[in-house]
This record gives sequence, structure tokens and C-alpha cells, in this order.
Amino acid sequence: MPRESKRARIQRMHEEYALLVEAFPHPKCALDFTSPLQLLIATVLSAQTTDKRVNTVTPELFSRFPDAASLAAANPQDVEDIIHPLGFYRSKTKHLLGLAAVLRDRFGGEVPDTMDSLVTLPGVGRKTANVVLGNAFGVPGFPVDTHVIRVTGRLRWRGDWNSSSPDPVHIEREICSYFEPSQWTDLSHRLILHGRATCHARKPDCAVCPLHDTCPSSLI
Repeated sequence: MPRESKRARIQRMHEEYALLVEAFPHPKCALDFTSPLQLLIATVLSAQTTDKRVNTVTPELFSRFPDAASLAAANPQDVEDIIHPLGFYRSKTKHLLGLAAVLRDRFGGEVPDTMDSLVTLPGVGRKTANVVLGNAFGVPGFPVDTHVIRVTGRLRWRGDWNSSSPDPVHIEREICSYFEPSQWTDLSHRLILHGRATCHARKPDCAVCPLHDTCPSSLI
């Protein structure tokens, strides 16, 4: 395969993204929430499990602990019992009670709407912060999860596509540099949806992929 220039790669990226827009015209966050706090909690819980599974435990959690103050004062065992099906329930409970206490004590019980403040919360990194910013506050954010890493690598949208240990922060910055901020949140959603629907981790379904004609990794 001839070497692709950066200009050609960027043009291909936008053409492929246009196809993803057609495939997923109305993307949205798969986590169920009605407030920034609920989304923050659900996103922390989603680590190393599925959004669908998170949605099975959050109704009881949100009902029992409707705000930061009540969650911060919760008996850890009560929270562990609710989120136990998700795995890693002890560490996740520690993160939830810790971030709730920080929200109560430093932010008046409200979830902050800036990256710098969000990443000071226990258990909150850039990915979680970007999810909250983009979906709860409408602030441009590009969450980089395993689907985004895999899909952008197979599509060779990034310079380190063949790296065995890609840096999510580097991926975020590089991909965001090729798209307008207004596109970042939905771009991440669509890459995730594409990864779940077609570009599977073990065996991508290239035969039905809308990008198979231009994807450098296509098996067609």
C-alpha cells in the first residue's frame, strides 16, 4: 500500500466520518442520567464493565442517594451492595464516596463544568471528564475509550496507529486537531457505536462495514 500523505489522510478521515454520520445519525450517550451528577456517577461506574449493566444498578443508587451530600454520608456497605454486579465494587464505592465528599465540600454539591476541576475528583480522569463535559454541559469533549482507540487505530486516523501502548491523551489531542470542537462529542459517540456494531475487537465485520472501501485494515 503506497504511503498516504497527511493531507490525503485527513481528507479520507472526513470522508469516512461522513459515512459514520449517515450510519449513526442521532448518536447519544448510552448511560441513563438526568443530571450532571448522575452522569458523573454512571461514568465512574462504567469502568471495566458495560453501559448496559451500569444502567441496571443506577436507578436504585440514584433513588437511595439523590445528591452529593447523601452519597458522601452513605454507608460504604450499602453502596457496595447496590453496585456489586458491576465488579470492582469496593474501589468504585471508594471513588464515589470520595468524589461526593469533594463535591459537597468544595463545589457546593454541584458538578463542575471544567476539565481542570473535574479531574481533581477521585476516580475521574480525562475520559470521564470529557463524557460529562460533552453530554451534561454541551462543552466540546472527546472521550477516548477502548473502542475509540481500536477504531482510530484500524482506520489509521492517527500517527501511532500501530503502537502497542497508545496514549489516550495523545489520541485525544491528535484526533481533535482534525475536527471542529462542535464535532468532538458526537465523533466519539459514533466511533464507539461503530466499534460496538461492526469493528469488533476480536473479529471486525468488514463485509458489512460502511468504511470497508477506504479502511486500510479492511479484510475485504
